[in-house]
Amino acid sequence: MAASMTVGTGAPPAPGDLSGEGSQGLPDPSPEPKQLPEMIRMKRDGGRLSEADIRGFVAAVVNGSAQGTQIGAMLMAIRLQGMDLEETSVLTQALAQSGQQLEWPEAWHQQLVDKHSTGGVGDKVSLVLAPALAACGCKVPMISGRGLGHTGGTLDKLESIPGFNVTQSPEQMQVLLEQAGCCIVGQSEQLVPADGILYAARDVTATVDSLPLITASILSKKLVEGLSALVIDVKFGGAAVFPNQEQARELARTLVGVGASLGLRVAAALTAMDKPLGRCVGNALEVEEALLCMDGAGPPDLRDLVTTLGGALLWLSGHAGTQAQGAARVAAALDDGSALGRFERMLAAQGVDPGLARALCSGSPAERRQLLPRAQEQEELLAPADGTVELVRALPLALVLHELGAGRNRAGEPLRLGVGAELLVDVGQRLRRGTPWLRVHRDGPALSGPQRRALQEALVLSDRAPFAPPSPFAELVLPPQQ
Repeated sequence: MAASMTVGTGAPPAPGDLSGEGSQGLPDPSPEPKQLPEMIRMKRDGGRLSEADIRGFVAAVVNGSAQGTQIGAMLMAIRLQGMDLEETSVLTQALAQSGQQLEWPEAWHQQLVDKHSTGGVGDKVSLVLAPALAACGCKVPMISGRGLGHTGGTLDKLESIPGFNVTQSPEQMQVLLEQAGCCIVGQSEQLVPADGILYAARDVTATVDSLPLITASILSKKLVEGLSALVIDVKFGGAAVFPNQEQARELARTLVGVGASLGLRVAAALTAMDKPLGRCVGNALEVEEALLCMDGAGPPDLRDLVTTLGGALLWLSGHAGTQAQGAARVAAALDDGSALGRFERMLAAQGVDPGLARALCSGSPAERRQLLPRAQEQEELLAPADGTVELVRALPLALVLHELGAGRNRAGEPLRLGVGAELLVDVGQRLRRGTPWLRVHRDGPALSGPQRRALQEALVLSDRAPFAPPSPFAELVLPPQQ
């Protein structure tokens, strides 16, 4: 594990403090913000924006005085010229303060934790981790997102459970945390509205991959939660935003550093996203696999990531003496049924019929499949040759499933919740020609020729001896002095 060695001077503000008065210091505000064209010109030419400039820009975004062309120009200037740590901290804080702040009972202060992922294929970690952390005594107010492009969204997966309601007010969120210890909800218009506007603009202006903009978007949504600690899963690889570990590490260090400057303890895990996480991809199928993990079973890579991220969070928030002890507590919650019990409570509290919630959490895998959306047809692909499974590429698999209706091209599009795929083989396994290796769940006609070819090319075979698959976890970047 590699730890971030950046150490700030002085004490940071209290966790969740949005006042900006921590002694690590943000830029001194200028008396007056510049006009938008002047701000854009300054950043375009590599200049540094003052706190007043950044707050003025965010205010103009929210009140509508900034034109769409000006927002796009500023985002591109930031994308090309970057922002230093202090500018990024101010932008994060300004976004967080653009809407309502979540307020919790004082007694919960050290219990509030959360996790965020930069997005992957088959990534159902949040569905398991939130209730597991609740079973370990934490409060988890998880504000999550929908899938766009080839990556799946946690909210879409949960909405494949009939009745599950992701729309909850801050007051309802507090009741959910009292009842279940965790909730997974969508971002409301009252929370961080400036980020919603900038996020949509980034998507259509080729500025999604800007480190300061990614950092401010992620952390602003977490700052309003008033957390004690946060772990961020930064993916790298063929199906991730960042193709290599070095680029992912740069984002991880920025997230950890900005979090520390704003009084939020953030750890960032770097995890590989070349192959799907677990064996299932697709909304309802991933819910089934998450339930299997909460049975104490399921794919080892999924369990490994849940316990590693959970262990880091329990240690960071003071609920465990070491990461290893934290990971053992999360594993115990998966094995003794307490995580599954919290998941059942969360489902019932968020609108699922209590009888259905109980049946899902106590039923066999076959019984669960009857209770969730199912695709009309199943189609298996066969191994084209003998060999050892070196890799199953996540990106082509996700792109074909996207075409079949498991993903969306624009916000608001309906999904085919039963569409997905099951991997029938593990990386490192020896495979004989003609053996089924993938089961596709589809609603439409048979796979087209190009779709079959794309899927078959996702299977990478080699001549080497069978081997144990590696863990997706690569390293953990820690906050200063942790």
